[in-house]
Amino acid sequence: MRRRIEEAAKAAKRDPASVTLVAVSKTFPIEDIRPVIEAGQRVFGENRVQEAMAKWPILREETPDIELHLIGPLQSNKAKEAVMLFDVIHTVDRDKIAAALAKEIESQGRHPKLLVQVNTGEEDQKAGISPLEAVAFVERCRKEHGLKIEGLMCIPPVDENPAPHFALLDQLADEAQVAWRSMGMSSDFEIAIGQGATHVRVGSAIFGHRDYPA
Repeated sequence: MRRRIEEAAKAAKRDPASVTLVAVSKTFPIEDIRPVIEAGQRVFGENRVQEAMAKWPILREETPDIELHLIGPLQSNKAKEAVMLFDVIHTVDRDKIAAALAKEIESQGRHPKLLVQVNTGEEDQKAGISPLEAVAFVERCRKEHGLKIEGLMCIPPVDENPAPHFALLDQLADEAQVAWRSMGMSSDFEIAIGQGATHVRVGSAIFGHRDYPA
């Protein structure tokens, strides 16, 4: 996996160190995650706060330098646990979430890095803010909620060429003046790296296919 990331980065004339591999461990139990940690991986992604709370306190006790990312939708009533547990939250997409996170960050004194999720395909069933509203929302997060936004995240429609979606996210990130672009998964991360991805979220290519949907 690291070799493929390195090759994709070099093909794009980028430093491979500028791309962070987020190993997506959602639905996988502790015993499947430990070998990946033992192989040297330290950055992991989970979809659900509750599932992560059942696994990662144990794993972090064993390996304290783990960096944990929330890559699934966040409900405002889980903001407290999310701020407590995660180092990076990829899925800020509405004012209610921004306000809940701001309250918990102030209360806990813990500052996870935050990304805004953009629904580049404007799919009704998918979380994320409209591309047309993304830059203004980032600015609102800063000015009204006092949040520092590090970057943007997207999940392109499964039946479309992902490259234009990645290019759009890269453009919006420039307009919003944020550095991180979280884009690309097992099937398309090399394309995403070519379009400027700083974080690629890879699950099945590392852990194998899941037995049930996440």
